[in-house]
Amino acid sequence: MTTAEMEIQAREKGMAAGTSVVAAIFLTTMKIIVGLMTGSLGILAEAAHSALDLVAALITFFAVRVSDRPADEAHMYGHGKVENLSALAETVLLLVTCGWIIYEALQRLFVASVEVDPSVWAFATMGISIVIDFSRSRVLARAAKKYNSQALEADALHFSTDIWSSSVVILGLAFVKFGEWIGQAELFMRADAIAALVVALIVIYVSIELGKRTVDGLLDTAPRGLAAQIEHIVAQIEHVQCVMGTRVRGAGAQTFVELRVAVPRHLSFQASHEITHQIRDAVRQLSPNADVVVTTVPQAEGEGILETIQAVAARARCAVHNISTHQTKKGMWIDLDLEVDPGVSFEQAHEMATVLETQLRAELGSAESRALRIADINVHIEPRAEELVKGHDLKPAEAAQYIERVRALCQEIPHARDTQDLDVQGIDGQVYLAFHLLLDAELSIADVHAAAEEMENRLRRDFPTLGRVVIHAEPFKNI
Repeated sequence: MTTAEMEIQAREKGMAAGTSVVAAIFLTTMKIIVGLMTGSLGILAEAAHSALDLVAALITFFAVRVSDRPADEAHMYGHGKVENLSALAETVLLLVTCGWIIYEALQRLFVASVEVDPSVWAFATMGISIVIDFSRSRVLARAAKKYNSQALEADALHFSTDIWSSSVVILGLAFVKFGEWIGQAELFMRADAIAALVVALIVIYVSIELGKRTVDGLLDTAPRGLAAQIEHIVAQIEHVQCVMGTRVRGAGAQTFVELRVAVPRHLSFQASHEITHQIRDAVRQLSPNADVVVTTVPQAEGEGILETIQAVAARARCAVHNISTHQTKKGMWIDLDLEVDPGVSFEQAHEMATVLETQLRAELGSAESRALRIADINVHIEPRAEELVKGHDLKPAEAAQYIERVRALCQEIPHARDTQDLDVQGIDGQVYLAFHLLLDAELSIADVHAAAEEMENRLRRDFPTLGRVVIHAEPFKNI
């Protein structure tokens, strides 16, 4: 996530939490005043609930501000757990308040009766509360879902339960009013206390559900099913042989994922690194804010002979090319070119070749699936080319003989149709020759290689001063 995106996220979460504080202050004040005026325990219970919402909104407001701070030396995984702690604090406050509401309701039901005045102010107060709670719960829920914020989710739950509890209180007041109309006020007066009990039970249920998720977050419980989904999608990525281990945990809005995957050992470091990027992208399709750590474990499972040779050479830090193998009654023959630094001595270069040969024999001879018998390993030592050497263009008359010969050979070699982009240069006293050779498109790769090799061999016979010859084969299509 970029710095600009983090700033937008912090601003939107802070705005949602801040406006909730203002709404909670207004609702709490209004309900206390009307509850005292009417004597309604249902409204006073709602006032206590709203007061709790105010405390929760304040906790959420400060929690989201802290949780969005970047990781530092003391909190290397960020500050996301602050949201889990704030949600836990809100849960405890909810349960304490519910205990008080239940106690007061039981007192009014079985010990002492209290007069309730179901005035228009009581109904208006609860109606206004429902409208505000509906608006705030939607805003908070939208922000919680967008940014995976448990603190905002807890706040949204508070406001959404207020809608139901306020509806229950209105129902209780309606029963009291109905009792007045039919002359049974004392009988229906208890409906208000029953409404308060229902409010408390609703809040207890929601608090327990929220508390479970909060404790799961604090205990690093993995999101249900996410690990299996990650393993399934990662296993589909090319060159991932298997997922060896998956660990997932959440911290506030952040999800941390650790993966160990097996990849072919003959892959280069760059290729393995590219696979880790593909894995991160795949995981973030499931969890956009995930912090993903991928460890690639090289394995030899399912590799061929050439891949084994490449893997052994890479492990020995040897640059090899032009690898070929063939089988006879004596066993397998291996031929390859070993590139060495031009500055090393012949003795050092020979030692490098010997070490590589020894490791190849040990690896291929001990392979349980093959148990190959090695006839011989021939290592051709050649100096590694300098990174950048100076060259110069030949004089037109001197270059013309090479160009004319290439074009003439193109007419003689079967399946050769034309040449393009001929380039002749002088490098270190030798001639560098490069060109594109157009061959019939339906040829096999082996036939293409044979035609290019025949072209090179004829050129070298004709021009002993040739150094490097580069022939780029291109398919020719007769339109």
